[in-house]
Amino acid sequence: MDEALRKRLIEAVARTVIANAEELTQLDRQIGDGDHGLNMKRGFEAVLETIEATAAKPLPDAVKAVGTTLVMKIGGASGPLYGTLFLALGKALPETPSVSILAEAFAAAVEAVKARGKSQEGQKTMLDVLVPVAAMLRASSGDGEDLIARIRATALESAEATRPMRAIRGRASFLGERSIGHVDPGARSSALMIAAVCDAVGG
Repeated sequence: MDEALRKRLIEAVARTVIANAEELTQLDRQIGDGDHGLNMKRGFEAVLETIEATAAKPLPDAVKAVGTTLVMKIGGASGPLYGTLFLALGKALPETPSVSILAEAFAAAVEAVKARGKSQEGQKTMLDVLVPVAAMLRASSGDGEDLIARIRATALESAEATRPMRAIRGRASFLGERSIGHVDPGARSSALMIAAVCDAVGG
């Protein structure tokens, strides 16, 4: 996990979110405030502004630096939630994690998001992507391209699986039955970020 790889991972996530900001905004217009894409774009543009300094830090500090930026720059509920995810992940990671240690660190970060959002899997939120990915990581007995491909597919499929759900938490919950039939924007942004990491590592 050298500086070049840290930079590649951070940049991949940031540029993927920015490139898909309009899609995220459209999803949020259907069941939320309509600002998820714009907020996420603003946050990750700020991440890119300091990417050289961030990538030069050890992995735990680099991940926490991303989380701090997201907390400060992303509005609404997304900033605290994604900030919590990155801050908790950075806190739990060593400088050079194995797959098993990464799995435990990611699981701890997901638990922190649950606590911050007072939410659980199945309520049509970003947790409907994060929880299945955490479970897959924990169940893995090794690493390699197969695991990367499975994590990527799980993230994207889990986001799509929020479409038939009724929202229980978040702004979409106010819509009741009308929230059914739409992909949750937080689940989609989570899936895009995880897919970006998989593509960067696989590449």
